[in-house]
Amino acid sequence: MRSTVKEFLASLKGKRVAVIGIGVSNTPLIRMLLRAGIPVTACDQHDRIQFGDLAGELESLGAVLQLGEDYLQDLHQEVIFRTPGMRPDHPALLKASAKGSVITSEMEIFFDVCPCPIIAVTGSDGKTTTATIIAKLLEKAGITTYLGGNIGKPLLSQASDMLPEDRVVLELSSFQLMSMKTSPDIAVITNLAPNHLDVHRSMEEYIAAKENIFLHQGRSGTVVLNYDNDITRSFEQKAKGSVVFFGRQQAPKEGVFLDGDVISMRKGDETRGILQTSRILLPGVHNIENYMAAIAAVEGLVPDPVIQEFAATFKGVEHRIELVRRRNGVSFYNDSIGTSPTRTIAGLHSFPDKVILIAGGYDKHLPFDELGEEIVTHAKVLVLNGATAPKIRAAVEQAPGYQKGTPEIIECHNFEAAVYAAEAAAKEGDVVLLSPACAAFDQFKNFAERGATFKKMIYEL
Repeated sequence: MRSTVKEFLASLKGKRVAVIGIGVSNTPLIRMLLRAGIPVTACDQHDRIQFGDLAGELESLGAVLQLGEDYLQDLHQEVIFRTPGMRPDHPALLKASAKGSVITSEMEIFFDVCPCPIIAVTGSDGKTTTATIIAKLLEKAGITTYLGGNIGKPLLSQASDMLPEDRVVLELSSFQLMSMKTSPDIAVITNLAPNHLDVHRSMEEYIAAKENIFLHQGRSGTVVLNYDNDITRSFEQKAKGSVVFFGRQQAPKEGVFLDGDVISMRKGDETRGILQTSRILLPGVHNIENYMAAIAAVEGLVPDPVIQEFAATFKGVEHRIELVRRRNGVSFYNDSIGTSPTRTIAGLHSFPDKVILIAGGYDKHLPFDELGEEIVTHAKVLVLNGATAPKIRAAVEQAPGYQKGTPEIIECHNFEAAVYAAEAAAKEGDVVLLSPACAAFDQFKNFAERGATFKKMIYEL
């Protein structure tokens, strides 16, 4: 049974609390706890200098900061909130749990206190765009909607403002889902492919984390699954509630499917066309799939004309095949969110002609074999940088159909050099696409900082 934020805060009175990670997810949580008079030890591996004024602000509210190399030393508090990026079986957390500490997270508490229905989206690719489309469609239909989660906006501090008739739309990562014991009212899984294997110990563990988005549903729950994806299609057997499929390549017996160039919904003997794909402003077949997943999730909540009007005007989310600028006949696209091979493959498929691709970055230990084949087919020039440059190069050179010089491969010592090399190689009519197929951590704080750097460089050309 769900509690309220007031009841949650009251349950912590007189208890010591630790919050691990002073980042986007947990900083609002720390402020909320301190303002409620709950003593908080805020732990983070970064040193004080990197937090600037935030360190002083939290201390003025009463926080004790435990920073630097020993930030996990002596965790003994009754309640410990982990950061989403920390495994729940981290030795420091297991040690604290053995001593009686309760290990939880901002997202787990939010599920307990949220007073309205939750629609949550996960998957290897397309999470943010799909969640954003769902939220904006609900808003267009006149429903007060809160969009948050892994998309960069924690919602726990806003739960008190929510009403039972509102809706919450969340993007959830595998890291957030690993320890979840509650599932949303409507769960959406866009697709599944190898990802984050630098943190997850195996593909099986990664899949198990994703399954948590629907495994705790009751009979009243709904899970939206990609019929074209073998892994997600198999989840139907484990669902306790309703299953709604969407399929672009294969049409499920019931659910959302592509009928020629029309996204349609089939329910029993009734089939209706909802949206012509030509009306979707966003480029790429993967965005057709994102709309199909969103349409399945909002069925019965959003009228079809609202969907049609929205699709014709929605320009997408920053860093996702975002047109930055056209200069001297060259189009520059920012797809910095392309942090996995499958996402970059989707980006390559968004353009009719071969592109100049900027790729490479932090190594998440993902295979690049399939990406290598796609680059041979869809790239005229490949500009590489970062830790994975040698691996991607090898995958391309070993791909069937590769011949020396097709594509031309340019290897650069850093990201900035790669951008300038791509610009120098471009001629009128070309597309320069930043879609790295890798995380950004070897050179940047995250994919957004990488994308912002790219955009700044392109604007300054």
